[in-house]
Amino acid sequence: DAEYLRYFDTEKDVYSKRIIPTVSITGVVNVGEQKFEVVTHNRTFLFRAECDSERSEWVTVLKSCVRATGLDVTFNPCVSYEMRGYLELRGLRSKLYTVVCADKVFLYKNAEEYRLGIGITSIDMNVGNVKEVDRRAFDLTTPYRIFSFVADTDQLKDQWVEAMRNSIAEALSNYEVAERIWAEPSNQMCADCSAAKPEWAAINLAVVFCKRCAGNDQSRPATADQSRPATADQSQPATLFLALGNERANQFWAANVPPSEALTLNSSSEERRRFITAKYREGKYRRYHPLFGNQRELNNALCINVQSSDVCETLALVFCGAEVSCDTGDPELASPIALAQHHGQNLQVEFLTQNRNTGVCLGEQVHYMAPPSVTHNGFLFKTASMARPITEKKGKEEFSRRWCVLNDGNFSYYESDKNATPNGGLKMKEIVCLAVNPPETHGYDHTFELYSDAERLYLFGTDNPETMREWVKSIAKSFIPAAAEDLLLKDFERIGRLRYKDRLNREMSRLGWFCLVGSSLHIRLEEHTTDETIDLQKLLELCDGRMLTNWTSPRRTLYIEGERKLDFQGWAAAIQRAAGSTGDTLSQQQLTEADIPVIVERCIHFTTQYGLTSEGIYRKSGVNSKIAALLEEFRRDARCVWLKEGEHQVDDVSNVLKRFFRDIEEGLFGQAADSWLSATEESSRICQYRLLFSNLPRVNQATLRALVNHLYCVQRFADLNQMTLHNLAIVFGPTLFQADGQDYSAGRVIEDLIQHYVTIFDVNEQQLQKQLDEITYIIKLRDNLTPKAGTGSGDFICTVYLEEKKETAEQHVKIPATMTAAELTFEILDRRKITVKEKDYWCCFEVNEKEELERPLHCQEKVLPIFHSLGTDSHLLVKKHFSMEAMLVYLASKVEVSKHGMMKFREERSLLGLSTGSFNDRYFILTSTSLRLYKEIRSNRPEREWPVKCLKVYQGIKRKLRPPTWYLCCDTQNEMREWFATFMSIQSGGRVWPAEWLKSRAANHSVPLDARFGNVSLIPLRGSENEMRNSVAAFTADPLAVSLISQSQPGSANHTANHVALCSQTQ
Repeated sequence: DAEYLRYFDTEKDVYSKRIIPTVSITGVVNVGEQKFEVVTHNRTFLFRAECDSERSEWVTVLKSCVRATGLDVTFNPCVSYEMRGYLELRGLRSKLYTVVCADKVFLYKNAEEYRLGIGITSIDMNVGNVKEVDRRAFDLTTPYRIFSFVADTDQLKDQWVEAMRNSIAEALSNYEVAERIWAEPSNQMCADCSAAKPEWAAINLAVVFCKRCAGNDQSRPATADQSRPATADQSQPATLFLALGNERANQFWAANVPPSEALTLNSSSEERRRFITAKYREGKYRRYHPLFGNQRELNNALCINVQSSDVCETLALVFCGAEVSCDTGDPELASPIALAQHHGQNLQVEFLTQNRNTGVCLGEQVHYMAPPSVTHNGFLFKTASMARPITEKKGKEEFSRRWCVLNDGNFSYYESDKNATPNGGLKMKEIVCLAVNPPETHGYDHTFELYSDAERLYLFGTDNPETMREWVKSIAKSFIPAAAEDLLLKDFERIGRLRYKDRLNREMSRLGWFCLVGSSLHIRLEEHTTDETIDLQKLLELCDGRMLTNWTSPRRTLYIEGERKLDFQGWAAAIQRAAGSTGDTLSQQQLTEADIPVIVERCIHFTTQYGLTSEGIYRKSGVNSKIAALLEEFRRDARCVWLKEGEHQVDDVSNVLKRFFRDIEEGLFGQAADSWLSATEESSRICQYRLLFSNLPRVNQATLRALVNHLYCVQRFADLNQMTLHNLAIVFGPTLFQADGQDYSAGRVIEDLIQHYVTIFDVNEQQLQKQLDEITYIIKLRDNLTPKAGTGSGDFICTVYLEEKKETAEQHVKIPATMTAAELTFEILDRRKITVKEKDYWCCFEVNEKEELERPLHCQEKVLPIFHSLGTDSHLLVKKHFSMEAMLVYLASKVEVSKHGMMKFREERSLLGLSTGSFNDRYFILTSTSLRLYKEIRSNRPEREWPVKCLKVYQGIKRKLRPPTWYLCCDTQNEMREWFATFMSIQSGGRVWPAEWLKSRAANHSVPLDARFGNVSLIPLRGSENEMRNSVAAFTADPLAVSLISQSQPGSANHTANHVALCSQTQ
C-alpha cells in the first residue's frame, strides 16, 4: 500500500513477516534475472518475481509509492506513540519490541529495528480485544490469531493492558468520521448504485460508495491511496468529501449515463464491474472539459485554478488530462501542489496529493479493448481441496454438487445456482496445472484436477463426458497464455507450466508450457516461437529426482524442475507412465530412435557381443526363473535394464527375446501373418515377401529388419555356434508366427527371409560386409564393450574427492543417468589403483560443509539426481565407512528390522521470522513403514509420524537446515550407529552392503600386472579370454581425460557426531 511494503509467508496470512515503511525506501533497482533490490537508509532487501513482467510491475509501483510519500507520511511510529518497550511473546525464546501507536500495535525484533522503522507486523486494534490471563501475562485476541504477551512486572502489565484498550477505543471511535462525511446529504447514498449509508470512500475520486461497489475497486484508476473504510481517521480527506460530495462529483463522473446502463440496488457483481470500469477507468460517462485534448492549456488552467477553492474544477481538469506534477514556470513554486500550499488552499493540496499517481482516462481518444475473457457455468461435483496427491479412488459420496462459474479469470463455486455468495474459488492466474483423469478413475466417470500455486489440489467430476470436455477447454483457455495457445488444440491429459533447464544452460531455469498427449510431450519453451514435440517412448534415459526430472532424447537433454512439489509429483508420474510401455503390441513398447523396441535391440546387441560363439545359441534353454524375472524387468521399464556380462547369461537373454516375440500381441507379422504363410511358389515368394514387408506398420518393419539382420549374422558363424540356416528357421518360425510348429510353413518363411535377406530388405552389401567384419573382430578379441546405447548424451562431468577434499584428491568423472553410488566408488578406486581388501568398506558420501553434515549414499542409489541437488557448499566424497562393519554385525544379530527407544528431539520452527525450538526427550518407534514420535513411553497415540521411504538421514553436527528438518540426538556413538543402521536397512530392503555384487565384480576386474608397457596397453597374443578382454578394453579406452575447475572451498567434512538430521521429502 502507500505507506508500507509488507511480505508474508503465504498469501493466506493476515500478519506479515516483515513491514518496511515506504518513507524509508531510498531506491528500487533491477538486479539480474527477475530480481530487484529495495534499498532503505540502512539495509537492502532482495526480492525475486516469477517473471520479468511481474518484476517490472513491482518496481514501477514501488517507485510511485516512494515518490508519493515524499511530501507527507500518514503515520510514523518513530514520531508518535502511546507506549513502547519489550514484551515476551509466548512461543518465542526472545522478547519483541512492541509499540502501541494510535489504533495499531507494531512488533519489532528489537529497539534498533524500531528506530530504523523496519518491523515484523502490525495489528489493527479495531478487531482486537485485550484479556488479562495471570500475574504478568495477557492476551491480545483478534479473529485471526491470539497474541499471548508476558510483561516484566505486574505494574508494566497493567500499563500495557491500559494502553492497548485505549488503542481499541480510539480505533472504534473513528466511526465519527463517517458521520461527518454523511453530514453532506448526497454522501448518504452510494455514488454508483444509490445504496443507503455507504461505508467506503475513494479519496482520490472524492466519492463515497457501498461495500458491494467497493468490491470492484480495482476498476477505478490506480492511485497511491486506494479506497478505505469511511471510518478511517482521515480528518483532512473528510473535509474534502464535504466540499465535493457525491452529487457534485457525479456532475463530472456521471454526466452522461444512459438509463439502460445505470446501476440499481439489485445489480449483479458483473454489472457493477462493467459500470465502474466504464465510469472511472474509461471515463465513458464524464463531462468533458472544454480544454480536453489540449495538454498545454489544461496544465495552465490547473496552475491557475489550484490558487482558488474550486476543487470541482480541479477534479475535472485532472481527470481530463491535466498533469498534477506539471511545470508551473515559477522556480520557487515548481508544482501545482506548491502553488496551492502557497495560497493556503489545503483542500486543493489534499486532492492533488491523493491524485499524484492517478492514471488519467483518455476517453474516446483511446479505443478501449477488454482483455480476452472466457465465460462458462454449470453444475459440477467437487471434493474438498487437498494438499497431497490423490492415491485412492474417491466415491460419489465424497463429492458435493456445486454451481460453478468461470468468468473474467475467476473460477467460483456456489452452494447452488441461486446463491449470490460463492463458497470458494480460484483465480486462473493461480492455476499451474490441469490434469484430466482416465474414465472411471473415481466415483464419477469423468473427472479433472486443478493444481494451484498455493499447493492445493481441486478435484471436479461429472458423468457427462461432453460437460467435462467443455469445462476443461474453458479452464485451459483461461490460464494458458496466447503464446502457447497451440497446445490447446491437443487432446491433452495434462497441461500446465514448469521450469526447465537445458544441457547448455544448467544454471538458470526458465518457464515453459507443457502438454502431455499419450506418449508425446508437446512443449512451448520460453525462447522458442513454435512447439517442440518429444516422443517419450524413444527417450534414451529418464531420471527422476526429488524435484528434478531429466530426460535425454536422441537430439537433446532437458531438465525439468518443480517449483511446487504437489503438481511436480503428478508430472513426474505421468511422464514416467507415458515413457514406459503402454500396451502389448510392438508399437506400444519403449522404442529406439530407429523404431525398434528397446528390449529387442538390447537382447540382439548382447547376443552379438557375447553369444555368437555359444554353441546352440537360441536352441538351448536358460534358467526359467531368471528368464521370467528379466522379461518382467524389461516390461516394467526396458530403458533401465542394462545387460552386462557376468550378471546375465547368454542363454537367458536369448530366451527372453524368443519369449517376447511369442507373447507380443498381434505378433511380428500382424494381421497379415496368413498371407506370409500362404506364399507357396518359389519363383514368386521373394516378390510377395517384399510387397508384404512394405505393407507392415513402421515399427514392425524396423523390428523385422533388425531381427533378420541378426539371424543372418548368427548363421554366418554356424561353424562356431552350430546354428545353421535350417536350425534357426526351426526355432524362430513357430516363435515369430506364434504357431504350434506342427508343419514347416512358418520355418520356411523365416529360412527364406534369412537366405534372401539382401534382396528382400534392399541391403547395401558393403555395409553388411563391414558389419560382419566388425563381428569377426569382436569374436577374435572378445572385447566386453559396454552397450552402444549405454553412453547417454545427457552425461555430466562431476568432481569427486577421494578421502578428503583437496586439490590433489580431485577426480573428474562422467556421470550417466544409470550410474550408481557403488559404480562411482569403484571407478574412483580403480583410477587410483587402490586394492579393496576384504574388510574395507568404501562408500560415496554426500557432504555438506556449511551444515557440517554427511550422508553415505546407498550402493544402488543413482548419482545423477544427487549431483543435480548439490548446493555450492556440498560435494561427493569417496572414503571408507568405518562404522559399516559394526552396523552389519548389529543387523545380522537382529531378528526383525525395527527399533524403538528414547532420543532427544528438536524441530526447527520459525515464528514471525525468528528461529525457535530446543531438544526434548521423546520416545521413537521405527518400523518397516514409518517413524513415529511419542511424547513418552506410555503414550498411546503418536504426536508425529513420517514414512521412512521419504526420509533422508544425515550424520554430523546440525545447525541451519531449513524446516521440515528434525534433529535426533543419541547419548552414545553405538546407539546412533544402531539407529542409522536400522534406517539404512529399511530404506534399502535389507541390502545395506552389496557383498554379492562385489564378489562378481572382483572376478571380472582382475587386471594383469604386466598389461601395460609404459603408457601403452599391450594385447597378449596368447592367454586366457579374461586377459585378452581386459587388455583390449584398456587399449580401446579413451586416453583423454576431461577435467573441470572446481570452485568448492577447501576443507574436510570427515567427522561424525552423535546427531542425526532427518530431512523429509514430503513437504
